Amino acid sequence: MNHPVVLAAAEAAAAPPATELTSVGTPGLWAATIGAVVVLVVLDFLITRRPHEVSMREAIGWSAFYIALPLAFGGYLWSRFGATTGVEYLTGYLVEKSLSVDNLFVFMLLLGAFAVPAALQQRVLLFGIVGALVLRGIFIALGAAALAHLSWAFLLFGLILLATGVKLLRDQRKDTGHEVDISSMRSVRLIRRFLPVTDDYRGTRMLVREDGRLAATPMALVVLAILATDIVFAVDSVPAVFGITGDPFLVFATNAFALLGLRALYFVLQGALARLVHLGYGLAGILGFIGVKLVLHWAHGVWPAVPEIPTLASLGVIVGVLVVVTFTSLRATRGVEVPLDRPVDELAVVPDPDPEPEQAAR
Repeated sequence: MNHPVVLAAAEAAAAPPATELTSVGTPGLWAATIGAVVVLVVLDFLITRRPHEVSMREAIGWSAFYIALPLAFGGYLWSRFGATTGVEYLTGYLVEKSLSVDNLFVFMLLLGAFAVPAALQQRVLLFGIVGALVLRGIFIALGAAALAHLSWAFLLFGLILLATGVKLLRDQRKDTGHEVDISSMRSVRLIRRFLPVTDDYRGTRMLVREDGRLAATPMALVVLAILATDIVFAVDSVPAVFGITGDPFLVFATNAFALLGLRALYFVLQGALARLVHLGYGLAGILGFIGVKLVLHWAHGVWPAVPEIPTLASLGVIVGVLVVVTFTSLRATRGVEVPLDRPVDELAVVPDPDPEPEQAAR
């Protein structure tokens, strides 16, 4: 007679090797959404074609548009596909928007460290957003394929989010969560190894001819640095939204809409960003919570008695955490002068010093 433990192990091993992913994304809806994203990106490039300083009125206007658009799209999804789809979309969008605000901290530090002129900042941000969109699309495709063919993919995503949450918590407690060391960034060191760097910006140009040699401008360095950080952001954000919904279309839509408004939102929140001193704690809690949700979802597929966390409950937890950390952050920094960024690292925006002895000998 088989032992109950042996039977349970056999049932777990015989669990379906794949998770069937259902999606509301018809070919027409995919085409319309991707087309809208492309049109908005092209529009942003046209707006930033002539570098200029962004006024608060302009930033608020575009921010309002980029918040109203995804909310209206969420209303459309809710009315056409029902409350479950609507709640999943809105929850995923809220998670992605929260993580994107944290991304703005790093963008802010990079723009300061590279001493990017105010007139060029929105073009740099736009390159970062486009790079993030491309990377998120790749990671979403890989994530959907993993979830569809590997039964333990939910467990893997959950563990990634738990580890990321612990790292965020440690960095927040050490006050190192948003430090940027330009000189140690591999992307910057790579380009400086093969190309000389001009000592000033040349508009939006990234490569120029100087003394008959091809040279990179500081614009190329900061864009490359931001694209490198986009990879790290994608590793965190894509599993996070897959923890809310398994629909690849909703995952793409929430990522795209959360990213599109970052350029304008940066200039609106530039002063307020530095006051969200407890945001790291909140994001650590949110990522940890979603990580647990993913692990429970995996366990439920193996052992049906294991409970799952409903999406509506997830929405309540996420909203509650964000409200609490925003309130405590503003209370903690009330009446306190908070610097917007770190001192500029001049090494990042000037050419390399004299070559090292072994290089000069060559």
